[in-house]
Amino acid sequence: MKPVHVFTASVLALASLAATAQEINFGIIATDSASVERERWEPLFRDMEKQTGLTIKAFYAPDYAGVVEAMRFNKVQVAWYGNKAAIDAVDRSNGEVFAQVQKADGSLGYNSLLITQKDSPYNNLNDVLKNSKSINFGIGDPGSTSGFLVPSYYVFAQNKVDPRTAFKTIRNASHGANIQAVLAKQLDVATNNTEETEKLAANKPEVLKELKIIWKSPLIPNDPLVWRKDLDAGVKAKLKGFLLAYGKSDADKAVLKNIYNYSGFKESTNEQLVPIRQLELFKDRRKVENDEQYSAEEKAQRIADIDKKLAALVK
Repeated sequence: MKPVHVFTASVLALASLAATAQEINFGIIATDSASVERERWEPLFRDMEKQTGLTIKAFYAPDYAGVVEAMRFNKVQVAWYGNKAAIDAVDRSNGEVFAQVQKADGSLGYNSLLITQKDSPYNNLNDVLKNSKSINFGIGDPGSTSGFLVPSYYVFAQNKVDPRTAFKTIRNASHGANIQAVLAKQLDVATNNTEETEKLAANKPEVLKELKIIWKSPLIPNDPLVWRKDLDAGVKAKLKGFLLAYGKSDADKAVLKNIYNYSGFKESTNEQLVPIRQLELFKDRRKVENDEQYSAEEKAQRIADIDKKLAALVK
């Protein structure tokens, strides 16, 4: 992460770029050098200009905070974010999710899974929870979102289960190692994700046939596109119309493939951020639970506040 003054200077440099109704400053986080990002995105922006009549000016920031701050001060009106940064833009910068990228395979995200052998007696999550004391369970590395964080929240926390004590045995391993251990019947049930099972379907379908998926998480969505809520309605219509239609021709496909192997854009809303909000709050809860600096009373109050926020996300 760059020092604050780096992106603040970038934001101030945009002060003279106050957008008119027909001019849009489009924020892009520079995950590579700005020159590389320009090569990726500029062809899309030039097509956007031709087809909408808008003037598109790109803003390549060195970090997500730079784009969020630029949107906050209306120096950027539209931006491509990761889901976590999009939460900041929605909460702090008058942002609103209106679309999300679609991967080359057509997917809009991925899911965490629980897998078992095809002939296993366990057919759903309820079976696993009811018979946990008889189950050798494989969970992902603690740094894995789909292998550890997602099931820790959706499978265990929401069902008030402590995985450390619930099972006959439990061990951490990679997705690949968990698949092999399930196939070898060293594990009865293990976490995994749809990206891994899709690879098996494409490259080793005979292996996938030996597995059974017994639980699937909510979708962990692809990156969103966010605009300021107060952007001119006519401009919004032009931008959304262009993006949702883009990707049909061979020329469009080549442009999208060059960005991050995308295939197009789909309509979306702030609702796509709910699973990420839940996971972020759950991570905060775990930190509080394990932080010894708080008194028992302080810890209980902080956890109660987080639980209240989590409950508010469930409609």
